[in-house]
Amino acid sequence: MSVQPKKHLGQHFLVDKNIAANIVGCLNPEHSHVLEIGPGTGVLTSMLAGLYPGKLKLIEIDRESVDYLGSRFPELANDIISGDFLRIDAGEVFVPGMAIIGNFPYNISSQIFFRILEQRHQVDEVVCMIQKEVAQRLASPPGNKTYGILSVLLQAWYDIEYCFTVSEHVFFPPPKVKSAVIRLRRNDRTTLDCDETLFQQVVKKGFNQRRKTLRNALREYLSGEIISDVIFDKRAEQLGLQEFVRITRMLETKSV
Repeated sequence: MSVQPKKHLGQHFLVDKNIAANIVGCLNPEHSHVLEIGPGTGVLTSMLAGLYPGKLKLIEIDRESVDYLGSRFPELANDIISGDFLRIDAGEVFVPGMAIIGNFPYNISSQIFFRILEQRHQVDEVVCMIQKEVAQRLASPPGNKTYGILSVLLQAWYDIEYCFTVSEHVFFPPPKVKSAVIRLRRNDRTTLDCDETLFQQVVKKGFNQRRKTLRNALREYLSGEIISDVIFDKRAEQLGLQEFVRITRMLETKSV
């Protein structure tokens, strides 16, 4: 039995076992629960199953892959979830202190990270392979042209490390872009000391018009004396986390 990659699911199966071993090696071995997203043909699963016996769950949207994984790893038969990670009930997959690993489909990787953010108090670590440009963006510091919305939101809660670059030639079929593996480890932050909903709105508004100064990008939020604060002379990509928190706190006292 084999699995055919499906274009509409963005499937590019990793076939290089050395790369797979390097990915798995980035994950802390002490986790009590590990969830693999999109195992496909099980190249990571074959290594994870031995390292995390009784601790590993898989979630796979492709029914053909689910059947293949069930036959290849009968010991995991009760731990394979057939479904969409973006839509599945949180209680079915998330537990405190868990780790997530996987080769994320490029076309939905940002959505996966937003879902992880929603459950950040349960997800301690993420090791994943994504498009190289996206990986660089997530790990980018302020002031870099690749720094963006997810950079700020993820770095608020996770320490992010760009681990290594992966050639397109280790996949079937080969993607048209290079990939990269990154690691996210939960930091000690429990709150942002501001309204987190407003914080996200401010970050998104600022970067949606990233060429404009924040005075123009956030104009609908600004009134009174705060509009003259020099921080609004900057653009979103120039601000670190604490500066976004400061702006959010300034706006909390104003009616939007």
